[in-house]
Amino acid sequence: MLQKTISAGSLPTLEAMMRFTGQRQRLLAHNIANLTTPDFQAKDVSPQGFQEMLGDAVSKRRKQTGGVDGRLDMRGSREVKVMDDGRLSFRPADSDGVLLHDRNNRDVERLMQDMTENYGMYRVANDLMRARMGVIRTAISQRVG
Repeated sequence: MLQKTISAGSLPTLEAMMRFTGQRQRLLAHNIANLTTPDFQAKDVSPQGFQEMLGDAVSKRRKQTGGVDGRLDMRGSREVKVMDDGRLSFRPADSDGVLLHDRNNRDVERLMQDMTENYGMYRVANDLMRARMGVIRTAISQRVG
């Protein structure tokens, strides 16, 4: 029953979003840490590609179960591999950008924008997850809200 509860509704989708944005934040932080490293090429994965992959998995789940419960069966993409336990493994591509004199393709403004957008995606998923878990917590404690 517990497994069915935590795989119900939007929880698996929110969990996947949080996993993706957490992993991407580490990648973006790595890019920022190497801003002045000669020959360093920043790498990134496409949030739009992941969202399409997630959308396909949600559509498939809706067709199979009506979307009420069930595992979210995500297929990997060229950039994101989904492990059996739900973890994500990235195969990032080089970011676009002009190579500078030290053969580094840094773009500080773009990196800051990417980090801000990624954090926004994480925050929305986190807030929604927290709300859903609050409903479950209330139901378990048998309180009427």
